[in-house]
Amino acid sequence: MEILFDTASLAVLEEMTPLYPVAGVTTNPTIIKAEGRIELYEHLRQIRRIIGPDRSLHIQVLAQDADGIVADAHRLLEQVDGGVFAKVPTTEQGIRAIRLLKDEGIGVTATAIYSRIQGTLAIEAGADYIAPYFNRMEDRGIDASAMVKSLAKIIDRHGVGCKILAASFKNVAQVSAALEAGAAAVTVPPALLRAALATPDVTEAVNAFTRDWNDTFGTTELP
Repeated sequence: MEILFDTASLAVLEEMTPLYPVAGVTTNPTIIKAEGRIELYEHLRQIRRIIGPDRSLHIQVLAQDADGIVADAHRLLEQVDGGVFAKVPTTEQGIRAIRLLKDEGIGVTATAIYSRIQGTLAIEAGADYIAPYFNRMEDRGIDASAMVKSLAKIIDRHGVGCKILAASFKNVAQVSAALEAGAAAVTVPPALLRAALATPDVTEAVNAFTRDWNDTFGTTELP
């Protein structure tokens, strides 16, 4: 299982990467927009510096035609590092680009997946990860859990190395549902994970333990 941070915030990554067992970071143009008019490649290199060489970094291309997608992927690898996974939208041109990139041995995450056929084609094209949009599917009345489960069965049945990297979450219940359905990885906004660990019930339980210890030993520290 892999848990990734879905963010491009350097401050958040500096603070939270040491705290959580994260396997990597995902970004997209919308996430990067939230950072303002940054110097793109320097910013992405800083993300790599923070997370280190052993965590995965997934960065989305902008081109919509296959040749342009391949060129974008090359640019990302040249400007950031050779371990970047190029995030490629799962369109007709994207499927062709995935095949071309995999012929070169470049890591690919097929993104913007809303249907089984998209996921199936991306798997067959050789994508390393496929990213179904969990919350967005639910918003459109699509059974996201069933979708993930179906794609997981295809991967298992054919013994391919592709991993489901579920994305687009609005709450931790969706994250849990994606993992239960068979996602090998999830990418989650860091604030969502932080909120899940800071619920009143958790806080009260921790405070109660501290009070009980203090009542017994007159201190809140171990001897």
